[in-house]
Amino acid sequence: MVDRPRINSFYFQFFQLNKPLNMKQYSLFKFLLLLNTQFLFAQNPAIQSSTLIFPVQEKHVHASSIVALPSGDFLCVWFQGSGERTSDDVKLMGARLEKGKSAWSEPFLMADTPNIPDCNPVLFLNHEKKLFLVWIAVQANKWEQSILRFRTSTDYQKSGPPIWNWQDNILLKPDNNFAKEVAQKLKETPPSTAGWAGYAPKYDESIITASNDPVKRSFGWMTRIKPLLLPNKRIVLPLYSDGFNMSIMAISDDDGSTWRPSLPLVGRGPIQPAIIQKKNGNLFALMRDSGDDPARVHTSESKDNGETWQVSTKTSIPNTASVELLVLQDGRWAFLGNDIEDGRYRIGLFLSDDEGKTWKWKTYLEKVEPNKGSFSYPSLIQTADGLLHLTYSYHLEKDKKSIKYVVVNPLKIPLD
Repeated sequence: MVDRPRINSFYFQFFQLNKPLNMKQYSLFKFLLLLNTQFLFAQNPAIQSSTLIFPVQEKHVHASSIVALPSGDFLCVWFQGSGERTSDDVKLMGARLEKGKSAWSEPFLMADTPNIPDCNPVLFLNHEKKLFLVWIAVQANKWEQSILRFRTSTDYQKSGPPIWNWQDNILLKPDNNFAKEVAQKLKETPPSTAGWAGYAPKYDESIITASNDPVKRSFGWMTRIKPLLLPNKRIVLPLYSDGFNMSIMAISDDDGSTWRPSLPLVGRGPIQPAIIQKKNGNLFALMRDSGDDPARVHTSESKDNGETWQVSTKTSIPNTASVELLVLQDGRWAFLGNDIEDGRYRIGLFLSDDEGKTWKWKTYLEKVEPNKGSFSYPSLIQTADGLLHLTYSYHLEKDKKSIKYVVVNPLKIPLD
């Protein structure tokens, strides 16, 4: 019989080596991963495999994104360094899981803007299967000064990192309609003065003033979640701003060659959208809550393929970090995120058969005591065989951080 505590003891002692692995250690690493997965499968039959992409280490690793390649390989990217926006050594790292293998490759460099933090990478294939890596370079170490950057590759099927064929910035220029939309939509939000003193500027007034500044509304739009691909080569890439505390979409109608902004998705704190398409053709977004208490997932809809959005409203789902959303092959929706409001010590995968009205199937991928771990910022895709592949930040302690990769069979997720 598998002794879970003993496996865990060896597992984490092994991960504390904090140095390159020799062949013997690498073989032991794969064996421990296999035992760990077997135990998890016995506990939760929906989980097909669960592994760390690399051993836990002291650097800050966060905000991963995963993509399935035509060859059957998987590619994952994350940012890594001594911190986030204030640490100029932060760069983008990646790893590859080759078809038929159970262990990821050694991490390799994906992008590095010299002396500027690179964060929040997103990987995706466009309609023609060109690989895109989109991320932010945090100019002046301020989120609101971030610049959108991207790389593309058509040579990514070999071992190791992709061979990048092109790199540029995505420069958006929201016009005066941006400011008009912000002012109009804020009037449609419920009155709120939470957190604002009588002598302090009103929240709405501050945002409206900033929206009239053409410089402020042109910079600081940041990536987090993968885009939605629509017919006729349209790509809708969700973005958000910590300066405006709301979201916007970068829209391309030529498969990623050129980009333009949508009108803003307005509300008090709707950031980091995850977007899908409903059966009626509307686009639907779930978002992290960066506004007033109580912290709840925000939602919004678009009736014109992402050009304009309804004012965001709060759902009943508690929230502390970004969420993922996906329409499955069987028509159900999959939600992945932290359904708590006091930390990131629990992350769950929920399924809905009524387009998000209820979530009847639930399973937790991580669930520990408060302050004993942080599991967040997920990425979620489905492959042709129906399996779900997901990654998320796996932080146990200050100096024990990695990215976890989990494969789930959605047909085996139990009813709640």
